[in-house]
Amino acid sequence: MPVPKIVSAAKGGAAPAHAPLVDGSGLNFTQKTGRLAAESTAWVSGHLLDVLIASAAGIGIALVLLAIRGVGCRLLARLDGDPHWPAIFVRVLAKTKVYFIILLSAELVASHAYTPPGLMTLIRFGFVIAFALQAAIWARELVLGYVEHRVGASEGHGTLGSAISIIRLLVTVTLFAIAIVLILSNLGVNVTGLVAGLGVGGIAIGLAAQGIFQDLFAALSIIFDKPFRRGDSVSFGTVNGKVENIGLKTTRLRSVNGEEIVVANAKLLEQQIHNFARLDRRRVTLTLGLICQTPPEVCARLPDMLKEIVEGQPKTKLVRCGMVGFGASTLDFDLQFDVKSTDWDTVYGTRSAVCIAILDAFNKANIQMAYPSQTTFTAAPDGRLIMPYAEPRPPAADGKEPQGQA
Repeated sequence: MPVPKIVSAAKGGAAPAHAPLVDGSGLNFTQKTGRLAAESTAWVSGHLLDVLIASAAGIGIALVLLAIRGVGCRLLARLDGDPHWPAIFVRVLAKTKVYFIILLSAELVASHAYTPPGLMTLIRFGFVIAFALQAAIWARELVLGYVEHRVGASEGHGTLGSAISIIRLLVTVTLFAIAIVLILSNLGVNVTGLVAGLGVGGIAIGLAAQGIFQDLFAALSIIFDKPFRRGDSVSFGTVNGKVENIGLKTTRLRSVNGEEIVVANAKLLEQQIHNFARLDRRRVTLTLGLICQTPPEVCARLPDMLKEIVEGQPKTKLVRCGMVGFGASTLDFDLQFDVKSTDWDTVYGTRSAVCIAILDAFNKANIQMAYPSQTTFTAAPDGRLIMPYAEPRPPAADGKEPQGQA
């Protein structure tokens, strides 16, 4: 008689109160934990050889991954401070977490050992969380490494240190927020409302801090494009000065008159900037005006004379020199030479020395520089040039002054 009752229950009758449920629905956490433990015990006792093989394979995979991570840590200590790409990839490798290695090994071997569904679900659940967090850590190190690579090690700790700190915070928050959303999505949680809320909140924050973010992105442009660095001499608009500090919102310069000039990064990048720090030379142009009575042969040998004067100074080279035209009262010569120095004081002193040497050479060669003057010629009614003053008459034979007007 008991057999028909069991068959009747299997065909749709009510199951006995002590009968286990197949999917585990309706069980509390303690019951589910006990059931998972019972399934795991039965799996280990029934597939002991498979479990041992899978465990050995998982431990081997984990040891290999840990060895690779250890190599990355040793290389990172050796390449510390180097912002180039090999150091970036080594730093990414060294940031691999131990929990990710363990769960990755378990995920790779679990499906080959007839793992119970409950334990397999638990392993996959842990692997999804570990992989999302590890991917966020890898992406953060890669992005920050690229930023430091573009900025340079010394610049990152000095000039743009505050900007890079903000970038590090923004990158970390953004990547881990994406990782959390992906974890919740893979666990079956509806994240549509969460994503929409984050989007609306981001738009509101962006509109409220529009000016700050505009200057922040300008700081990023300075980081990646590098139009200037701290210590560079730059010129924009009517401002000339040396860059003292590049901050998150503003750039500070010291003008040639001594005062500090503070300008917003966004406003600064909107202007045409002249950077004098990257010149390997500076060109000096002088215009010389000789009097119109200068003989042609003197004008012909003047370029050679000026070349000897210019190249007699240290770190100078003549570019070109010659007569360029006729002024209103001058013969115009153009002199161009390069000073191989980026220091403006050196260029200034060299130009002064060249000018003094030219003046000395002209005085010795009796070459006259023109200056503003005007000559008046008086003509008689018949067109003859006459002197504008009375001409003295020759003395008389007796030595007495002539009487009357000349």
